[in-house]
Amino acid sequence: MNLTGIFFGLFTAVAIGLGFVWVIKLEYYFGARSAMSVALIGFVITLASLFIQDFKLSAIVGIVGGTLLWGATELPDQKERVALGMFPANPKRRGSKDTPQPPSIAGNIERDKS
Repeated sequence: MNLTGIFFGLFTAVAIGLGFVWVIKLEYYFGARSAMSVALIGFVITLASLFIQDFKLSAIVGIVGGTLLWGATELPDQKERVALGMFPANPKRRGSKDTPQPPSIAGNIERDKS
């Protein structure tokens, strides 16, 4: 019986699950501006997987690199989710004042009355 496919399927699911967590934490502590750095790291790790001779290790490294690349695309979306109030903003983060504020309902009501 070959369990390699099951192993990689479970590993991918865990990597994606952890990806949700680190995207939330990375945006909270460093902001969405770190997306390009994360994308570069993910690209380098994915590229490195091409040169690993062992199939299983190459696949694991490639999955981690792909997860980082995907997470980098999620960081700007996470910034929007924070702006909408779906996740907390970090008030202590330097530069957090550039974090967009959620749309004001009161402002929309006042504008609609005019």
